[in-house]
Amino acid sequence: MEIHAILPPKGRDLRLDLFRGIANWAIFLDHIPDNVVNWITTRNYGFSDAADLFVFISGYTASFVYARMMLERGFVVGATRLFKRVWQLYVAHIILFVIYIVSIGYIAYRFRDADIVNEFNVAGLIENPVETLRQGLLLKFKPLNLDVLPLYIVLMGFFPPVLWMMLRRPNLTMLGSIALWLAARQFGWNLPGFPGGEWYFNPFCWQLLFLFGSWCALGGGTQAASFVNSPATTWLCIGYLVFAMLMTFAGRFPDFGAWFPQWLVGAFNPNDKTNLAWYRFLHFVVIVVLTVKFVKKDWPGLEWRIWEPVIKCGQQSLAVFCVGVFLSFVGHFVLSLSYGSVWAQIGVSLGGIAIMTAVAYYISWSKQQDKPSSKPAPAAAS
Repeated sequence: MEIHAILPPKGRDLRLDLFRGIANWAIFLDHIPDNVVNWITTRNYGFSDAADLFVFISGYTASFVYARMMLERGFVVGATRLFKRVWQLYVAHIILFVIYIVSIGYIAYRFRDADIVNEFNVAGLIENPVETLRQGLLLKFKPLNLDVLPLYIVLMGFFPPVLWMMLRRPNLTMLGSIALWLAARQFGWNLPGFPGGEWYFNPFCWQLLFLFGSWCALGGGTQAASFVNSPATTWLCIGYLVFAMLMTFAGRFPDFGAWFPQWLVGAFNPNDKTNLAWYRFLHFVVIVVLTVKFVKKDWPGLEWRIWEPVIKCGQQSLAVFCVGVFLSFVGHFVLSLSYGSVWAQIGVSLGGIAIMTAVAYYISWSKQQDKPSSKPAPAAAS
C-alpha cells in the first residue's frame, strides 16, 4: 500500500525529553503516599496524570525512531529492532521486579513489619513463591507500582504490524484503536492478573494513548494544525481544564464537592484509570493541544539550563524510571520511620529526584565514554 504518513523531521525534539523527564519525576512523587510534595503533580488538578504522559510519549518516540527505519530497511528489520527494545524493557522489568521484592521482603523481615508485604502485594511470594515468580515472569503478577513497564512491554510487542499499518493508513489505524478502546470498555476486556483480578492498566484501553502518540508523530498533528491553532479551540480547552480541576477537587474534598450536584461529581469520581475513561483521555488530548500551541519545537526556552536536569532524565528514561520506582518504595519506608513530617517528605522527595538526576547524568557520561574519540592518535615516536 502507498505510504500516507508524514514522517517527523530528523533531529531531537527536546520537548519529548523535557516532558518525559517530568513524567518520571511525577511518577516517583505520586508513588509515595501521604507526601505533600506530590501536590505539585498534575494528577491533583485534572483527570489525567504522569502515566498518561509516559504512555503517549512512548508511542510518539517509538514511531519517531522506528518508522523511518521500517521504511528504509524493510518491515523485518524494523520489527526486529522493535523486538530488541521489547527485550530491553523486559530485562529491565525483571531486574527491577527482583530487586523490588527482595527489598520489600528484607524490610519486612528486618523490621518485623508484616503489613508491608500485603501493602505492596507480595504476600503470594511467601505462600507460593515458585508459582508467584513464574507468574511474575509472565507479567501477570505485579507488586504495587510495577504496572507501567508491563503495559509498555505489551504495547511495544504488538506494535510492529500496527506501525506498518499506521504508516499506510494512519487515520484508519487510529479509528481502529478507538474502536478497540470502546469495545474493551463495553465488553470488559482485560488481561488476567495473578493471583486474581485484572491488569491495573488495561492494555486494550491504554493502547489508545500509545497509538494517539504514534498518530501525532506520523502526521496527525499536522492534519490537526488548523484545529489546534483556532482561538475557539484554545478557549474550549482552557474551559475543560478548569472543569476537570473543579471535578477533581470535588472528589477529593467532600465539603467543596457539596457545592455541585452529586450526579455530576459521581460521573467523574472515582476516576476510571484502569479502563482510561473518556473524560481522562479528553483531558490529556486538551493538554497536548495547548502544549503544541504554546510550546513550539524551536522555543528558545528549551535551551535554558534550568531544564537541563529534567531533560537529561527524559533522555535516560528507562533507567531513571526504574530507579524512581525503587526509590518511591524507599521513600515510603523512610517516611514511615520518621512519622512523615513535612520536612521529611520534602527531604525524601528532593533526595529521590537528586538521585534520579545523578543516575541520568552518569549514564549520559558513560555513553559518551563508549563513543570513539574524535582526537587524532598521537604520532609514534621516531
